[in-house]
Amino acid sequence: MMKHWEEAVDAQETTASNRSGVVINGLRKRRLSGELYERDPKIEALIAELAVLPRDELIARAGIMKRSDPTYVPSECLVYFIRASRRDNNEAWFERLYRILIERVLRCLPRPESSDGKTESLTRGVVRDKVFSRFVELLSADRATYIDKLDYFEVRFDGAVASLRRDAQEQAWRDENRSQALEYDDSGELSPEVEAAAGAHDPFAASDLDDAAYRLRLDAAIEALPTEQSRIIQMMRQGFPIDSKEPDVMTISKVLGRSEKTVRTYRDKAFAALRAAMGDGEER
Repeated sequence: MMKHWEEAVDAQETTASNRSGVVINGLRKRRLSGELYERDPKIEALIAELAVLPRDELIARAGIMKRSDPTYVPSECLVYFIRASRRDNNEAWFERLYRILIERVLRCLPRPESSDGKTESLTRGVVRDKVFSRFVELLSADRATYIDKLDYFEVRFDGAVASLRRDAQEQAWRDENRSQALEYDDSGELSPEVEAAAGAHDPFAASDLDDAAYRLRLDAAIEALPTEQSRIIQMMRQGFPIDSKEPDVMTISKVLGRSEKTVRTYRDKAFAALRAAMGDGEER
């Protein structure tokens, strides 16, 4: 039943309202009023124009960074083509577009160093990392299944990035002011207390997840974790591996730009916090 429903949605998400006959995938996210998100008509027309170009020519145009250039390709179009490449199952094509789009995202974010290039701001660096990681996470997840949160980037890219930036700034402020009960020791390793708390605790044990009340408490506990820990746990729930020897496999380490050791350390800290939040491992 679910498969047929997804096929029906896929059939409804396309339109062919342009003169060139190019089929353009529609958006799925709905506004509070119930109306579907729609791209600017000029963006839709440009997508149809670009879709018939040879790929090398499209990449050349996408590489133009000056918005005043008449051949400039808006980022809304790039997001569309990256998402559409999922249907082609062509990773090489995805990577070419991805590198250009990521460069544009980074150009929109605050640089860690000051204008004189001599000092660095920890907060600016954290915000930059959070926005970058979140955007890459959304793109990676969209490769596996449609993520409607990306629709806004096809409607108003600058506004969507600005929204991520505001969220990251707020989160960075909360993280700085949140008291951390579980910390590293002076060597940078997890303290013995954290390791003991994490132990072999598995918050996703099937026997526990059968309990609806437990699932609600677990979701709330995950939401309360520091941002990076929460993302690691969420990606683990979605089946993302921490690391892989296969270069084409999307991993948590790649998405977050962290080493395998760092991801595992954050995971263990998250498990320890979850165990404490869920009742310190008491018998059920």
